Amino acid sequence: MEPAFPALPSLPSWLLSQVALYAGRSVADGFAAEGARGYHYRLLASLAEAGPSSQAELGRRSGIHLSDVVAALNELAADGYVRRSPDPADKRRNVVTLTDAGRSRLDVLEARVRAVQDEILAPLDAREREQLTALLRRLLDHHAG
Repeated sequence: MEPAFPALPSLPSWLLSQVALYAGRSVADGFAAEGARGYHYRLLASLAEAGPSSQAELGRRSGIHLSDVVAALNELAADGYVRRSPDPADKRRNVVTLTDAGRSRLDVLEARVRAVQDEILAPLDAREREQLTALLRRLLDHHAG
């Protein structure tokens, strides 16, 4: 049987959307297997990279809406992965710090996300993976302004 829209599989935008759907599901499933969500990973990684930060800074760096940042930080704090403390320079703000348990948790989540990336990119060799990543980065940079 012929596809209803035979031109779709040759459209780069359609191919990107299909791979993005598969990749998004795979990453979400990988984190779920660890009892985590993508927001947890993004916040822990941001703290590991930039150090202690305000909730607003974390939201900006990770691209997560502030209300979602607060909810995800509540979950991470309850599990001992982050610590909130008043900002000495501005008592209205909290400074969020990655704990040792949070660093360990990030290591687990990074291993999981690497495994998912390997599964998603399995048909590509190392050079092709680097090339694909560079091309996607170029597209994103162009369209992100």
